[in-house]
Amino acid sequence: MLSKENLLAALNRVEANRGAPGVDGMTTVELRSWLLVHWPGIRAELDAGTYRPAPVRQVIIPKPGGGERMLGVPRVLDRLIQQAIAQVLVPIFDPEFSGSSFGFRPGRSAHQAVRVARRAVEDGHRWVVDLDLDRFFDRVQHDVLMARVARKVADRRVLRLIRRYLEAGIMVDGIKMPSAEGTPQGSPLSPVLSNIMLDDLDRELFRRGHRFVRYADDVRVFVRSERAAHRVLASVTAVVEQRLKLKVNRDKSKVVPARAATLLGFGFYFARGGKVGIRVDPKAVRRLKERLRELTSRRWSIAMPERIGKINRFTAGWMGYFQLADGSHLFRELDKWLHRRMRQIRWKEWKLPRTRRARLRKLGINEQFSREWGNSSKGYWRIAGSGVLQRALPNAYWDDLGLRMLKPTWQRLRSAG
Repeated sequence: MLSKENLLAALNRVEANRGAPGVDGMTTVELRSWLLVHWPGIRAELDAGTYRPAPVRQVIIPKPGGGERMLGVPRVLDRLIQQAIAQVLVPIFDPEFSGSSFGFRPGRSAHQAVRVARRAVEDGHRWVVDLDLDRFFDRVQHDVLMARVARKVADRRVLRLIRRYLEAGIMVDGIKMPSAEGTPQGSPLSPVLSNIMLDDLDRELFRRGHRFVRYADDVRVFVRSERAAHRVLASVTAVVEQRLKLKVNRDKSKVVPARAATLLGFGFYFARGGKVGIRVDPKAVRRLKERLRELTSRRWSIAMPERIGKINRFTAGWMGYFQLADGSHLFRELDKWLHRRMRQIRWKEWKLPRTRRARLRKLGINEQFSREWGNSSKGYWRIAGSGVLQRALPNAYWDDLGLRMLKPTWQRLRSAG
């Protein structure tokens, strides 16, 4: 763990990930120079087994579907040490993890998880057990987790250090709060520890012959009948709560037909010939539109090139993930909606009737329509959808300004992939 090569790789990773400072305020930019002076002392404490991690800084962020998620931000020194530990643990544990586990694992992705889920549905497993682990990262019992780590890690100093990170506590408004259970979500160690903890669940599902997909604490089990799905939900709940000492959220866990199931922002639909297509979850579409409404707000005074740059950066990332969806109809409809939002902005920028008349004429609208619409008192959304403004500000107009639309992006990504 403390080899020069492993520590340097961990340092490079921490610096690349950046992230906010912990309780001591040190940034990732300052870490390397600080280590040149202080690392010998830290190394001696680690060798002696006397090193004490600092508590994590609590950060609360909103969940996409509502509610709040508590993150724990370790100081950058502890992120370095945790990353060094994780880099040693992953090669030990990962090779024996289930092939149906995809979260936070090298060479595995959310897209792979969704494709495996689709294959299960295509094979006739048309009922889905959606298992919700209630506040998984907050409820992990330290003794249960450490017993599983100790199955393959014999070095007592490493085991002691991992437990100290679990028990480091949380700093809330300047007061250190104890952490009797849970693993801080947001630390470099949390992903591999979560997979170690839930590997028993994977093994039990595999032993029973179930088709399933797990991405971190997101679990879906695919079965052939509704009756079997309810039986599986009850039995798996017992495994989670009795063996792993975790809690299943019974209000959110459910049995649903495959066409109503969602996974990692995607859903499924049935096409001709028994094929199963992948669609975008409507919740993800709503979140996309909420963000685009912010970026295309008429009340936000910003130069058009800068606005388009921000929109492009957001939609590029969104499409990079949702390119997995089959069919372009959704993206075509979203493009129409976004074009109309952009036309609203231009119309407001023109402000005065005389400016609007002049702009319309310059863009090829005849005198009569330019006067009629330039003097119109209709609302922005109504005018943005009018035939006149669509002719004055066609799709090609926005293409020339560099606005990248969703459907062409989807087509380009799909052809490249």
